[in-house]
Amino acid sequence: MLHLVKLAVGISSLDDLAHRQRTMMDGAGDGLDGTRADGRPWLRTRMFPRRAEEILAGGSLYRVIGGMILCRQRVVDIRPDVREDGAACALVVLAPQIVSVAPRPMRPFQGWRYLSPADAPPDFGGPTDAGGTLPEALRRELAGLCLI
Repeated sequence: MLHLVKLAVGISSLDDLAHRQRTMMDGAGDGLDGTRADGRPWLRTRMFPRRAEEILAGGSLYRVIGGMILCRQRVVDIRPDVREDGAACALVVLAPQIVSVAPRPMRPFQGWRYLSPADAPPDFGGPTDAGGTLPEALRRELAGLCLI
């Protein structure tokens, strides 16, 4: 299994990400009909992952929001697609559930990166995880101070 990590450009919070994905799935986002990914959230990326089979074996897409990895969504499918300008790209189809993870700082980069399961931040909200109940802004601040 393998994960992807990608910057969520133009997204300011987990609530903003959830809202944009709901809009996309309702067919109102970006002028698309919402059926491209069978009603699931999706994103396009210029390069097709060479290790797609490993990602599809249970991997997730981790999102960097405001310089921190804050959440993940399971990758459901990766398939070839075409942009409006006719350029080839990859369509990454995601599960609708957004899972909060322990915030981890990450510098900006272009495109996406592979992320091994050993390097992936743990999920928030487990039975022994008090940090999962903290507001997002407080989690970010505590992570920035290396306290969580």
